[in-house]
Amino acid sequence: MSLDTSRRARGLRKVEGPSAEGAVVRTLTGMDWTTHLGAWTAAMRAADLREQTIELRLYQIRRAAREVRVPLERVTTEHLEAWLAAHAWSRASRRSYRAALRAWFAWTTRTGRTTSDPARDLPSPGLEAPAPRPTPEAAYRRAIMTADERTRLMVRLAADLGLRRGEVAAVHAHDVVEDLMGYSLVVHGKGGRRRVVPLPDDLARQVLARARGGFAFPGAVDGHLSARWVGRLVGDLLPEGVTMHSLRHRFATRVYAVDQDLLSTQQLLGHASPVTTQAYVQVPDEARRRLVLAIAS
Repeated sequence: MSLDTSRRARGLRKVEGPSAEGAVVRTLTGMDWTTHLGAWTAAMRAADLREQTIELRLYQIRRAAREVRVPLERVTTEHLEAWLAAHAWSRASRRSYRAALRAWFAWTTRTGRTTSDPARDLPSPGLEAPAPRPTPEAAYRRAIMTADERTRLMVRLAADLGLRRGEVAAVHAHDVVEDLMGYSLVVHGKGGRRRVVPLPDDLARQVLARARGGFAFPGAVDGHLSARWVGRLVGDLLPEGVTMHSLRHRFATRVYAVDQDLLSTQQLLGHASPVTTQAYVQVPDEARRRLVLAIAS
């Protein structure tokens, strides 16, 4: 069998010149996936996906291309199942990777880059039981004490207002509004949804002083820092295993503890469902004990 016939039998491209061997290797390892990522990025932006979502999906598909090691057109459902099963991810992470694979292969099939969709029938991991993980109070206090002025403001926006890292990154002076009750902050949440969160006077003054009419945290992503960079800056102030997102859990837990008002807590967090909010709220042990003792007396 000639080399060209062998290539065709294995579904490889014929590449002339000194780079031919490298091109064959890239195809064999699945890196031909990445040649289409630019077009997919444009399609995701056309669908108005958030930059944070696009960035995450690109990372996940690049990782899949690197580790599945199968040319794009030859990937099967079994390949993807084996890859997902090979990692000790949480169910939430497994669901996220599955969603990225389904979005990617739906697009490659729709645009004729693949003839079938191997991700369509991937099994769906079950939902994890709620596991609130608020930042320990000592860790929060230490972060506040050791942070510089910019990062301290990031910490407070997450811990005192419940903002996600992407929402913190995009805070703008124009988002601070004043009414008869005081200040509020217009938060630009997931999926382009906006919510209005009451803003303490001291935080309002800090945001306005730092923003100076623009973004509070200027950077290279549409004029502000990326969500990933904000998360890294804040995460560096917290103990190992404690992330910036745990500050949002701290906010939810403290807000709910005031009046046990799940609906208001849900609205402040910007969740579409109260079921999601329940996963953020850690009910204090003394509250559960008080309830049990009340009916046992």
